[in-house]
Amino acid sequence: MDLAVNMQSAIAQGTLWGIMALGVYITFRILDIPDLSCEGTFALGGCISAVMIVKGVNPFASLVIALAAGMAAGAVTGFLHTKLKIPAILAGILTMIALYSVNIRIMGQPNTSLLGEDTVFTQAIDALKLDQTMATLLVGAVISIFVVLCIYWFCGTEIGCALRATGNNEYMVRALGANTNTSKVIGLVISNGMISVSGALVGQSQGYGDIKMGTGAIVIGLASIVIGEVIFGKRFNFMYILASVVFGSVIYRMIISLVLYMGLSTDDMKLFTALVVALALGIPAIKSRYSQKRIPGKGGNTAC
Repeated sequence: MDLAVNMQSAIAQGTLWGIMALGVYITFRILDIPDLSCEGTFALGGCISAVMIVKGVNPFASLVIALAAGMAAGAVTGFLHTKLKIPAILAGILTMIALYSVNIRIMGQPNTSLLGEDTVFTQAIDALKLDQTMATLLVGAVISIFVVLCIYWFCGTEIGCALRATGNNEYMVRALGANTNTSKVIGLVISNGMISVSGALVGQSQGYGDIKMGTGAIVIGLASIVIGEVIFGKRFNFMYILASVVFGSVIYRMIISLVLYMGLSTDDMKLFTALVVALALGIPAIKSRYSQKRIPGKGGNTAC
């Protein structure tokens, strides 16, 4: 029974973290940019949402504020990368480091409790008479579906197509006269905005905002993406691929819940996550080598 309850909670949390994974997907898969600022942006959303709620701001309004703050952080990373010509990975690290101090300034302390405060989940509980887990699952699923639909629509627009083309072949896009720097900044802004909203939702769900709540977010996001790709594949339409990222996040949370239930120490979770990501990334190469070994040698009649 305990395992079933843990799995329900894992599925609910997976939908919330899935929004963050979608943000990571935009930079790592669509733009092909290693943006490491997401750890700071995730915590930024949680910290801002917690402080706003404690000050009496509507919890839904706090999500909008977190979205704006995350987009601003993404714009900073984009500025460092495109205007100051700082490598993308270093620009993300600089933003992440800066956000640590920003988050401390926002809260004035390492963490802020939301115990007894009104959140989007308590409102769902009161309005729909649900328990905490089901309220989290409902809110997470609705917002995840909304985000997937928005990304799918946006990537079908002219700007979205330019963004995807920039990730596929930046030099070709430049040759056609398009501004790839603008596409990069737009992608980083959207990505970090989504990650910040995810952090705000996770913070409200867990009942606190903490400056370290984004630690390991990049690995979790990558794990979700890779698990989704390995299980569901990449040969389907774009909508299906986006949905697979969210499902990958849910499956990752279920795996984590299962191994913790089996007795794995929480101190070993980062090692386990790294192994999962490495294994998932290595599976395509293993499959390719195995299939090549099974292909019979091609021969032909060379006689004239």
